[in-house]
Amino acid sequence: MLGFQFHATRPDQDRRTPFQRLLELFTEVVTHTSGDVEEAMEWMRALDDQHGLTEPDYTLDDFFEELKAKGYLRESTGEEGGNVQLGSRGEQHMRRRALDQIFGNLRKGNQGKHRTRERGQGDEPSEDRRPYRFGDKLDQVDFGASLRNAQIHHGPGASSGRGGFMLTEDDLVVEDREHRSTTATVLMIDISHSMILYGEDRITPAKKVAMALAELVMVKYPKDTLDIVVFGDDAWEVSIGDLPYLQVGPFHTNTVAGLERSMDILRRRKTPNRQIFMITDGKPSCLKEADGYYKNSFGLDPYITGKCHNLARQCRKLGIPITTFMIATDPALQRFVSDFTEANGGRAFFTGLKGLGDTIFSDFERNRRGKAR
Repeated sequence: MLGFQFHATRPDQDRRTPFQRLLELFTEVVTHTSGDVEEAMEWMRALDDQHGLTEPDYTLDDFFEELKAKGYLRESTGEEGGNVQLGSRGEQHMRRRALDQIFGNLRKGNQGKHRTRERGQGDEPSEDRRPYRFGDKLDQVDFGASLRNAQIHHGPGASSGRGGFMLTEDDLVVEDREHRSTTATVLMIDISHSMILYGEDRITPAKKVAMALAELVMVKYPKDTLDIVVFGDDAWEVSIGDLPYLQVGPFHTNTVAGLERSMDILRRRKTPNRQIFMITDGKPSCLKEADGYYKNSFGLDPYITGKCHNLARQCRKLGIPITTFMIATDPALQRFVSDFTEANGGRAFFTGLKGLGDTIFSDFERNRRGKAR
């Protein structure tokens, strides 16, 4: 279930320390337990009994103590006391491991900004040079190239008459700079009950993608913003620090509430480059109205889907593309997503759990190369 294969340890083939080997497994387990450290410890003990993960000179107790000493775990300081929780280093390690698993070919960029197709007074030097234009900044001037121009235009002995070198506006050469653009992204995650129905855990892959995307933005695109919205009967924002602890609930799927909350967030972002990513596996089945909830789990309700399509069109008018990642194969749901996507002018992917991370990464990078202006 965890995706690991257990076999006899071969120290000659594994140069990792016992702590490093156990940390990889523990991180996977605690992701499945939604950040419940004590439950993860129980899983680790059961796996150790069954597969002999540890050696006599380094037990699980030694491992857990080292996790605490290195800041991966911390003792609860609440009224209950005695509980062990993830530390900030443990949460960060979960995000980084998710990034390595899903986006393993990424490397940290320099300043985390995105290319646009425009040139001019940007903030990233390029190899291109051009004549000076009114409004160019002094720090864009390539003085070496400008002086060479002056020698060509005025001769090697040319002088201003005051002992200086003659340099005119026509001699000036500036670095053409590439505009860079920040992007505001909202990631919507479905936490309705269907995300764990029929024995298939869909929330853990979605959670891994969210953690990896968060780490990607912080490492490679630090000037970007990433907001996380979860939606069930209602929709609300969660912080990046909350991601390891996400769980599904006994909820219907209020896609409308998720879209409305995402649009509210993006309206506040002062960048023209805005987008919504939505991970879902179910049909919209719920609305919150003035007199309570309207719910319909039987088929696609035109009243609910109509409101979804209206919001898709509103996002299109605002220049907010929606990319939907549908992790379900039901033909009716796929038709709904296709119609929804057409109304928005966005994109849709009908992907299995295994390829979810790769698909989202590819589209995330594609949007930054092609959509930024």
